[in-house]
Amino acid sequence: MYFYKPDYSNEINSPFARDNENKLIRRSYWLDLPDQSLILLFTNGIGKNLTNEEKRNHLVDINREHLIDKICIQEVMPPDD
Repeated sequence: MYFYKPDYSNEINSPFARDNENKLIRRSYWLDLPDQSLILLFTNGIGKNLTNEEKRNHLVDINREHLIDKICIQEVMPPDD
């Protein structure tokens, strides 16, 4: 599973930081947030620039799969000619 990897030179205390086993270091930060706050963080805040895959994987990791449709914007593909 691919997770967002913050630039630690600019984001020393990033809540997305993971240890060498790919486990969230600040897991309690995410688990303590209500759903509405998570939606705002991923659509307008610190997670807005993550790819849909990164958002989806992070939500699965923190057991908030039910928010995927509210957070991951559907990408519109142009019709094939």
